[in-house]
Amino acid sequence: MSARMRLAKLHRLLADPTRLRILRVLQAGPLCVCHFQAVLREPQVKVSKHLAALRAAKLVVATRSGQWVCYALPERPEPAAAALLAGLEACAGTEAVFRQDAARLAKLDLGCSPAAGARRGCC
Repeated sequence: MSARMRLAKLHRLLADPTRLRILRVLQAGPLCVCHFQAVLREPQVKVSKHLAALRAAKLVVATRSGQWVCYALPERPEPAAAALLAGLEACAGTEAVFRQDAARLAKLDLGCSPAAGARRGCC
């Protein structure tokens, strides 16, 4: 896929508000699907569908740990993705929905996340 086509694909993916919210929440660190459900107030099916699309585009990575799947931003995103994520971070403070998501994330118990090294069940 050419760089121009890749960039167009990334922009189409990021045209969805839920995907933007997922990426913004992930800028705080790795999360399980149950955390996305709580922060975004969306059903598991919808969250998983969006995460699958972002994963297919290599905008997120997934790590399985037993029954959990933990999602994170890639350590070294490709340059176009890195630029788009930086733009999202720069604009996030002006949107109420991103501030609300951040507030809900701050209230969550992230102890069940495999990223936190937890041994107890999630959800």
